[in-house]
This record gives sequence, C-alpha cells and structure tokens, in this order.
Amino acid sequence: MNPVASSTKTSKPVYLCLIWHMHQPYYKDLVKGEYRLPWVRMHGIKDYFDMVSILKDFPSVRQNFNLVPCLMEQILDYTEKQAKDSYMDLSLKPAKSLSKKERMQILQYFFFAEWENMIKPYPRYWQLLKKRGFQTDENQLEKVEKIFKTQDLLDLQVLFNLTWFDPLFKRTDPFLQSLLKKGENFTEEEKGLLLQKQIEVMRSIVPEYRKFSDTGQIEISTTPFYHPILPLLCNTNRARDTCPNIHLPKNQFIHPEDARKQVEMAVEYHEKLFGNKPVGMWPSEGSVSEEIIPIIADAGIRWIATDEEILIYSMLPTFIREKKEKKDFLYKPYRVEVDGRSLNILFRDHGLSDLLGFVYSKWDPRDAAEDFIQHIHRIRDATITDQEAPLVTVILDGENAWEYYKNDGWDFFTELYTLLSRDTLIQTTTVQDYLDRFPPKETMPRLHAGSWINHNFRIWIGHEEDNTSWDYLYETREFLTRTLREKQGSLDPAKIEMAWKEIYIAEGSDWNWWYGDDHSSMNDRDFDELYRKHLANVYTLMGEEPPDKLMIPIIREKRAEITTEITSFMHPAIDGIVTNYYEWISAALYNISNMGGTMHQTDSIIQRIYYGFNLQSFFLRMDTSQRLDQSIFKELTFQVHFTEPQGIRIIMKFQEGKIMAHLYQNGKDPEPLTEVAKEKIIEIGIPFKNLGVSVNDRVSFFIMVKRKNMELEKWPIGPSLSFMVPSADFEKIMWSV
Repeated sequence: MNPVASSTKTSKPVYLCLIWHMHQPYYKDLVKGEYRLPWVRMHGIKDYFDMVSILKDFPSVRQNFNLVPCLMEQILDYTEKQAKDSYMDLSLKPAKSLSKKERMQILQYFFFAEWENMIKPYPRYWQLLKKRGFQTDENQLEKVEKIFKTQDLLDLQVLFNLTWFDPLFKRTDPFLQSLLKKGENFTEEEKGLLLQKQIEVMRSIVPEYRKFSDTGQIEISTTPFYHPILPLLCNTNRARDTCPNIHLPKNQFIHPEDARKQVEMAVEYHEKLFGNKPVGMWPSEGSVSEEIIPIIADAGIRWIATDEEILIYSMLPTFIREKKEKKDFLYKPYRVEVDGRSLNILFRDHGLSDLLGFVYSKWDPRDAAEDFIQHIHRIRDATITDQEAPLVTVILDGENAWEYYKNDGWDFFTELYTLLSRDTLIQTTTVQDYLDRFPPKETMPRLHAGSWINHNFRIWIGHEEDNTSWDYLYETREFLTRTLREKQGSLDPAKIEMAWKEIYIAEGSDWNWWYGDDHSSMNDRDFDELYRKHLANVYTLMGEEPPDKLMIPIIREKRAEITTEITSFMHPAIDGIVTNYYEWISAALYNISNMGGTMHQTDSIIQRIYYGFNLQSFFLRMDTSQRLDQSIFKELTFQVHFTEPQGIRIIMKFQEGKIMAHLYQNGKDPEPLTEVAKEKIIEIGIPFKNLGVSVNDRVSFFIMVKRKNMELEKWPIGPSLSFMVPSADFEKIMWSV
C-alpha cells in the first residue's frame, strides 16, 4: 500500500506541526521529601529521551515538544539531588530482607506495566505474573506471598525496573542486553547496577533536548508550572460559561494572581533550563478563556494552542450562517486579542490527534504511518487552492500512548518519519518558524472558555469529589494568607516559600482528573492521599495541626475505570462490524485490555466494552480477544446483568452462526431482542421501554461470560457501569455554549 498521491497539481506543501506534550503530576511530599509514585522515573527511562533522540536519524523532520516545568523539576530532583520514590525503596531492599508487608507490596505494584507489550514478551516476568494471578485483592496477596521464593522476588524487582527501559537502550546498552539475555536468576549486584543505569539515562534527558533545540530541529514550549487549569484558577464560575447548570463548589475560587504566578514561574524555569525564554505555551489540558490571554501575553509568550472545538464554539454563529466545513477554518493560525494584548493561537485536529493516541497502536506500523500520511494529503488537496500555506496541527500526550504500541512505538515512528522525510508535499515545521513565515490573517471575534475535552471544564469541576477538592484548596489557601497576616515576621521564610509551593502544586489539574466518575486508575487512592497531603503540609509548615477532614479520603468509593465518557447521541448500525471510525466515537469505553496492573487481564475473552444511547435505546458493544467464528463461542453465553433497574438480565447465545438475545425479568416470559448481531464484534440495541426506565433514571449494569453455568469473567470486577437515561437536551447540556 502506498500513500495516496496528491491530486492537486501545485507543488506547494501542506505544513505539519506535531506537538508532543510531556507531563507527569507532582508526586513528591515536600515535608517528608519522598516521592509517592515512580512514574517520572519510569517514563524518564522509557519516553522522554528517545522521543527526541530518534530525530537524529531524520534531520529533515522538525518537531515541537511541550515540556511541563514540574516534570522537568522532578527529573532533575532524581539526577541532581538523589531523590527516591517508594517503589525505588522497595527495589533497593535485598530480597531476602523484605518483610511480609513489603513482599505483598512488590507483588501488588511490580506488575504495573502494560501486560501485552511490557510483561508477556519476557518469559520469566510472565511466569511470575501467572504465579501471582491476574486478579488480586489483599486476601489473595496474603495467600500467594507464601509461595514466592526469595529469588522470585529478586527477579521481579529486576524485571519491573528493566521492562520500562526504552527499546533504544535495550538495543544499545551492553549491560541491559546482558540482563535481557540472562532473563532470570538475577543477583543483588545486578539489581543495584540496573537502578544506577536508570539515573544515568535520566541525566541525558535535558542535554538531549537542549542539543536539538540549539540546532533548530525542535522547538520547546512550556505549560503553567504545576499544570493548573488557568481559567478555573482565575474564577471557578467560568465553568458555567459552557455548562450553565453545573453544580459548583461552595466557595468560589478567584485567584488570577495564582494563574499569573504559575505562568511566570514556568517562563523563568524554562529560561534556566534551556538558556532562552519560551515563545509558545500549551495551556494545561488546552484550557483557555479570554481572561488568561493578558496573563500569558505579559509573560512574553507569543503563541498558544488548544482544540478545534474551542475554535468552532468561539465562532459558532459564523459557522452556522456560512455552513463552514473543517477545511474552511481549521488549518490555519488565528490571532486572539484581549485588553490590548494579543497572542497567536493554533487549533489541533482532534481526529488526527486521537488516531495517534488511541487507534494506531493496534495497527501494523507501516499501515498506520501510511494512513496518517493519506489523511494529511487529503487535507492538503482540500485546502491548498484556497490557502497560502495550510497548517495541520496535531497535539497529544507524548508519553503514555507508546506502551500500547509494539516496541514502544519505535516501529511506527520509524515508518512515519521515513515517509515524512521523503514526502515533498508535506513539510514538518516548528510552530514559531511557521508563524514567522505565515503570520495569522484573521482575528477571532471571541474566545470560547473550555478545554480540549468536550470544550468545557467538566472533568475538573462539578462532580461531588471535584467540588470537595476545590473547597479544600480554597480553605487551605485562605488559612495560609490569614496566617501570614497574623504572624508577620515570625515565620521561617523557607517554610513560607514551601507552603506556597504546596498550594501551587495542589492547583494542578491532575488531582481532579482522577476525582469524579470521569477517570480511574490503579493509583486512585495514591492520588487522593497525595493531594490531601499537599494541603495538610501547608498547615504543618505554618505550625498548625491539619484539619481532620484532610485525613479522610475524598474518594468515597472505588469506581469502574472508564477510559472515555458518553459525549453525544449515537445511531449505530447493529450489524456486528465497525461500519466507520465515528460510529462508536461518542460512546463510553471500558477498556479491559489497557488497564494494566491488577485490573488488566490479557487473556480475557472480552477486551473492550462500549456503551452509549440515543433517546430511544441503550447500545452495547463488546470487542473480543478471539474471532467470533471459533467453535469456543458455541459453549458461551454473554450476559448483561442490571443492578438498576434490578432483576433484569439479557442473555446472548450463539446458535447456527448467529447470535440470539433474550431479556429476562422476574415473573415474566423471556422477551426476544431483535437488534443484536455478531461478526467482528458483538453489538446490541436495547430499547429503554424494555427496561422500564425513563428520563433521569439511572441504569447500572455489568457483563458476565459463562460456560454453561460457570462464570468465566465479570466486568467490571468492582462497581457496575452506569449512566442516566438522557433527556432531549442531553447534547445541548454536553455541548452548551
């Protein structure tokens, strides 16, 4: 398969701006001086160096990297100040000296990696995982801990720290190659050298970015220091601009001075690291509003970027009136002006960014790269006659997606960069170089307040847990300012500085990313405890006892790990195939195959569960790990059990090459459901009237796979998946302006 040749005769290129956003939350407890979680270290040896280093083989490919200051600060803490995290402490301890509690922690935490690509390729690692079991709780860990020998635990300590190294280092470093060849029966000396190797790799990160930046092959941009949602720092009521009926915290948080401080600290730190001030900024989560424009412009920033939906809703009346298409408005920069200050602003192509982040990982690398190039050529053909220099902007997370790619994405990037190097009609560019050549010609009439997710701020505010965290932040900040007024001159300046740092850390977006029903992870409890610890530390630093409520979890109960939420009505064709990419794009996704840690089961029959609705029906899709035409499925039933409304279940069976579905309800005859199909996937449509529910009723369910009467799988393992039956204005609420 070859990339589609451009049908447009002109030789003018389309410009491609790829921006990789590199970020980790702030994991350090400043009072204890300890890191709670190891992900800066693990991504430090896997993603940050190689993402830029690969460009040396492709000198004509130009890229943009957005490096968040709080990430860089943590990297340097490891390399310059010998910082350690709790996982490193567990790794360093001799296996024979581990306590029972520590042995259980290692068995729980040291399989936190993507199983398919990071554990299964290593026979000993996979063997240890099977020995521990794919699903664990504290009682089970206590049982299996007894069967793990000292060498088992030593091998696990080594393999966990080894698997996170990027393939670049596994290919080129003799010591890592020797460990990979050995495979098992590692020594304590080898383990110690391995952990030293991690720090050695992390020391090379900042110099590598500096080197490529100095040559002009990359541009480095920044983000407000601790990754806050700037519009909400300025005023939490800004959330009502897009969601008028959203439930907000009791206390209105209005601190634009904190937003300004986060921006100024970022610019200062960037200059310290790289020798020059940044000219570009990705506002955290692409979150923008008009009031942040003067703050960012005053810091010397010249361009920002956000999502295409922000552009659409900023200019919505024009789009409706003139019936504009994506090609007419998206592929060019704009200018935004507020209070006499202006910024250049770019808008990411949402679909292309998501293809890289969520879709291509399951494709053949060559096919994925060629498909991406074809998309760029189609955009060029649609825009080149009307625009002087069409610009395609693709922005996404630069670290977390690659563990779901084979070989950590190296095969895909090699194919993609090879194609880009050869393609004369696609020119990769840094943002500022493009803007210097082709400054924007249009000024936006207004800037819609929202983020890259659904053009609003719902992820970070509105849920009970989100609102509680905002109220705790408000109260802690009020305590700090009050204490500073009352105790002027009697407090240690170093402790005052650290207390303010804790406030700025707590303003970061990451904490509320995990609060609420939107997202969940294997580290939910850790994030909750760490957030509350940052706030409690403010009281401790000021010589006061923290309030008791900061000792109580904000997370009230464990939630199912939903990758995406329902965003709009859907009308899928129930035919057992994915008719097109957009058919299920608005559905919620419960991704079993990508969970990692104790919740991920590589060998499960069901890999992904999608669900969504329109006004009439609830739709469910199940993707399986095996082809549905295999004989094993004749013995299985797929069952949907409803906990709300209670007493209803749907049973699907394979018969004569087809799938049949019946709804069972206590005291009633089985009711056949006609909207069900299987081919590549299983799809079913269930009318709300069959469930006996109406608008605003909650529907909760889980799925079981059985062979005869034996349960093989239940998903989710914990609480049920759930949603509210929508009203006619559901989309209006979700997409309100």
